[in-house]
Amino acid sequence: MTETQQFYNDEVIKEILIREGYVTLDEMNKAATYSKANQVSLTVYLLNKEIITKDLLGQAIAEAYGVEYADLNSNFPSREQVFKIRADDAQKLRAILFEEKKDIVIIATDNPARPNLRMDLDKLFAPRKVQIKYSLSEDIEEVLINYRTTLTTRFQKIIESQKKIAPGIVDEIIEDALLYRASDVHFEPHAGDVVIRFRVDGVLHEAGRVTPEHYESILNRIKVLSKLRIDEKFATQDGAIRFSKNGKNADLRVSIAPTLDGEKVVFRVLAEYVHGFAFSDLGLSEVHQKLIEDAAAKPFGMVLTTGPTGSGKTTTLYAILKTLNKPDVNITTIEDPVEFKIAGINQIQVNNGKNITFANGLRSIVRQDPDTILVGEIRDKETAEISVNAALTGHLLFSTFHANDAATSIPRLIDMGVEPFLLSSTLQVIIAQRLARKICESCRYSESISIENLVSKVPQIRNYFSASIGEKDIITLYKGKGCNVCNNTGYSGRTGIFEFIKITPDLQKLILKNPSTREIWEVARREGSKSLFEDGIEKVKNGITSLEELLRVAEPPE
Repeated sequence: MTETQQFYNDEVIKEILIREGYVTLDEMNKAATYSKANQVSLTVYLLNKEIITKDLLGQAIAEAYGVEYADLNSNFPSREQVFKIRADDAQKLRAILFEEKKDIVIIATDNPARPNLRMDLDKLFAPRKVQIKYSLSEDIEEVLINYRTTLTTRFQKIIESQKKIAPGIVDEIIEDALLYRASDVHFEPHAGDVVIRFRVDGVLHEAGRVTPEHYESILNRIKVLSKLRIDEKFATQDGAIRFSKNGKNADLRVSIAPTLDGEKVVFRVLAEYVHGFAFSDLGLSEVHQKLIEDAAAKPFGMVLTTGPTGSGKTTTLYAILKTLNKPDVNITTIEDPVEFKIAGINQIQVNNGKNITFANGLRSIVRQDPDTILVGEIRDKETAEISVNAALTGHLLFSTFHANDAATSIPRLIDMGVEPFLLSSTLQVIIAQRLARKICESCRYSESISIENLVSKVPQIRNYFSASIGEKDIITLYKGKGCNVCNNTGYSGRTGIFEFIKITPDLQKLILKNPSTREIWEVARREGSKSLFEDGIEKVKNGITSLEELLRVAEPPE
């Protein structure tokens, strides 16, 4: 455990919150029960249930240190203020200039108990007096980003040093990807140079560039780390890197593909921030969470998640499996690839070279009589039929499926060759989902806009507000201004928007008739299903995401 984390564990937080009266014993017992059952941090539950806030958590930890709390979210320092402490000193001491007065400076840090901290700060600010306050580690990290120069600038310094150029550049790229919470890193060779781009919250941003002459050695470095062939330049290759440096750890899934201008590399970053695996992290409403919990509690049946690549389908299924992952339950998965290793679950990697396909792997799994099965994706008739039969013969089966919405899944599975009577008997819930960027809480602001103005941009939008609101009435929506915390994008993090279809007796009868997508949706709608856009609108109204972002990922129904 590092110095900055010495108070940041569930047992100490639990003791502080109860002792200081922030949380009742009954609330804490509920939190502890949920935390143990769902394998999530105690603080995650307390924060998501809004029993405590981030500020209250910070205040509790500050009290444990015997200092005051400095809220860097509400009082985010300017760059000029930040740079009054030199980069080396700020990063070594993890110290931020929070406030400055004539005779006193107030410093925020995430470890007030660090040895020699006061002595070092007194030297920096003599003859003024120094007051130390506590801030959450994640907030300190957000401010320290100010000190980082661009990747291209750092590349140039590494090249000028003439020492370990390729290892240095690769490390800088990975460290920045983790710092900016990127889900993917793209190395894209072009005629003149190689562009490095990060995918952050689902959107690609250019991070830096390198010349083709240096890219060759960078590419070889990546291949060595990934245990891939250096001499292979005209075939695709897949590998993995385990990165660990300066207390930061991540697994990177590496994909290399030849293009006309050279070999393109993509890292899929499998770091802690990319996944939460708890329902509270997904953006599910209480109604949707209840539907999942009810389906997962049944002894057999099939639950499908649908959506395009990168819409969070696997993460949703992992969150469900985590709730089911108990000593008396046997869970086995067949995945391509295994995204994250979960203790207590038997995970099988698809390997076509060894004839371990989804279909063959699933056959073997069924013969081993598990309670719960996860099929990474239903891609063909054979896998679909085995999955449906497994769900019919006493197994609880989860899988992903490529379809634009929940209702489309049923006709597509029937077209694939699955018998309607089997689908009718096994399907429990179909989930369609997308990921939308969340408005940055540090720079979120409200704006007033008339319904008339909205309707002029999106004609269908009128249907999603109260009938009592007139065309001239003003409503409040939210946006992000852009700040240092969100890298001036106005967004930070992502949330899911969902469409659920629960298979009711009426839908079971309809499936037997080989229905169209429209027929399925009409019945599901009558029985309470809401579209992706409707779920997204609720998040727009609550200030979680913006209307522009919702329209980027989901279309309003006609």
